[in-house]
Amino acid sequence: LHPMAAYLLLRGMKTLALRIRQQNASALQIAQFLEGHPAVERVFYPGLASHPGHAIASRQMRGFGGMLSFMLRENSFDAVRRFVPRLRYAHAAANLGAVETIVGPPATTSHVECTAAERAAMGIPESLIRYSTGIEETADLIADLEQALHGF
Repeated sequence: LHPMAAYLLLRGMKTLALRIRQQNASALQIAQFLEGHPAVERVFYPGLASHPGHAIASRQMRGFGGMLSFMLRENSFDAVRRFVPRLRYAHAAANLGAVETIVGPPATTSHVECTAAERAAMGIPESLIRYSTGIEETADLIADLEQALHGF
């Protein structure tokens, strides 16, 4: 390992627990907000009681993670293309788990090589959006989602 890489790794480890705590707390509040929003069809997050794995996750985890996904009620990729650019805090990217909030629709990231029919066969709806929370203020992220969802 290069000395500078080792230094950066060591430095980052000192704040890892704080960052994970913030991401967990934000993701739960965001999932709760999205679950009650009329423009959102479904939210996938193990911290929600509505999630099929919630009971198991509650027994096995101290937090439910910083990653969630949700489906827009308007189940089309066109809706996703209109929604994502409206976000001001989250930026579109294929990677996950950064200190910045990242939004990555599978249709343009992890499953970009698949056709819409192939994604549908795998259970990946066109309106599915992955949302990886960063360490920004939770209220700012929720306000950002609210303004982006306005009119959907």
